[in-house]
Amino acid sequence: MSLAIVATVSSCGTEPPPAPPTPNVKVATVLQRDVPIYLEAIGQTRGNTETEIRARVEGYIEKVNYEEGTPVAKGQLLYTLDPRPFQEALAQARAERARSEAEWARRKQDVARFEPLVADNAVSREEYETAVAQETAAAATVDAARSAERAAALNLGYTRVVATEGGLIGKTEVQAGTLVGSGLPTLLTRISQIDPIHVRFTLAEQDYLRVARARPHDASPGGVATPPLEMILADGTAHPHPGTLVFVDRNVDPETGTILLEASFPNPERIVRPGQYAKVRAAVTVRKGAILVPQRAVAEMQGTFSVAVVKADDTIEMRHVTTAERVGGLWVVVDGLKPEERIVVEGLQKVRPGARVTAEQVAIDEGAAAGSTSTPRA
Repeated sequence: MSLAIVATVSSCGTEPPPAPPTPNVKVATVLQRDVPIYLEAIGQTRGNTETEIRARVEGYIEKVNYEEGTPVAKGQLLYTLDPRPFQEALAQARAERARSEAEWARRKQDVARFEPLVADNAVSREEYETAVAQETAAAATVDAARSAERAAALNLGYTRVVATEGGLIGKTEVQAGTLVGSGLPTLLTRISQIDPIHVRFTLAEQDYLRVARARPHDASPGGVATPPLEMILADGTAHPHPGTLVFVDRNVDPETGTILLEASFPNPERIVRPGQYAKVRAAVTVRKGAILVPQRAVAEMQGTFSVAVVKADDTIEMRHVTTAERVGGLWVVVDGLKPEERIVVEGLQKVRPGARVTAEQVAIDEGAAAGSTSTPRA
């Protein structure tokens, strides 16, 4: 009897454990807006023209006449080769031309003198024909001498290496005293025209087909009309001037499954230089009324995506969703969410289905959608 009383008293004094605290989470209303879907490609910048300056005659560099890395004008003197051997060659060619002209003049006089004598039989027909042949040979010698003189003058002119195009000149590959032009023409430097600047990039075959089918054909390069192009530089900043497509290669590379394209961008500030990394992107379509959620609000498990929806009574419903493109720091959801629904954006690890939460309302950062839109791959 006493044991029963003790047990009864003990059971009456035991209180149930306190309920666990309601987790605090941050929730946000999903965004809904039209989202441009971008196609992106990685490329490298180059001048709209790339000119190699090479030595066209063999000789020693006498002087480098430009400042490296500066703009140069068409026809500007860049290098001077030692002209003395070429001056001597030109003087010899002129002398040979004068000698041959004198010989030609003498042969023409012989023909003129023999011609009336042939009619009087004072000179044989054979002697006259010999004189005519010698005059013809002398004329040919004069032509050859004049050609040699022009070639010598041309070679002398090549000792002054000038810019064949205006643009931004690079570093010199040779210095004063260097022997150039021995064997193959020696590369001296390069000139690039950088306004506009060009970007070469490749697209996967399926991306090219998607763009080509989505856009009407016209007279643009490759027969495909394209929207304005954007160029994103290595530091993440966008080039301020939109570009256009100027070249589409004739074929898809069968080894890589890609096609080469080239775009042109105005570059009046001349900030972008050849050889830079660049990302080219273009809005190929617009997803109307897309629902956007932060990427951190989406949980993934074995290829299945889900979000924590906060219902009107502040309880949690875990809902499977179908995602599409990524837009900056946001994800496009094409199925599983409705406009105006609230989701957990911070504290996802604290919640479970059916649990009540203490919800702190926050706004989704609109700036997170300012980045590029990547197209999903199958």
